[in-house]
Amino acid sequence: MTAPLDVAGPVAPPRSNGELVFAEPWESRAFGMAVGLYEAGAFTWARFQAALIARIAAWESAPPPDEPYRYYALWLAALEDVLVGLRAVSTDEVSARTHALARRSPGHDHRDGHDRGRDHGHDHGHDHGHDHEHRPVH
Repeated sequence: MTAPLDVAGPVAPPRSNGELVFAEPWESRAFGMAVGLYEAGAFTWARFQAALIARIAAWESAPPPDEPYRYYALWLAALEDVLVGLRAVSTDEVSARTHALARRSPGHDHRDGHDRGRDHGHDHGHDHGHDHEHRPVH
């Protein structure tokens, strides 16, 4: 079961020459979490898409004055909304984890040219788990 991503419109992920575009590593991880949970049957795509539409509409109706539009921040917030709605996590758990990850040092997020997300057969002093940083959305 593959996520039925929109190709055009407000909920379509950013693309360049037909390929998905991620400005920062956390964005691809947020994307992967939502798609992976959908593919595992955790929620329907319609439910996630409705949450994303709601987040985008809320941002468009009252954009924060000092914050640019960031699609994947809204994507991640929509995923949090779905998971909280399903009672898979609590709002407090999401907030605590978001703040803990946001406090990690910038260098923690693999900006060293390694093949991201893969085990490259050597230990160089950091974790390759899937809980690397993501930026707070609130």
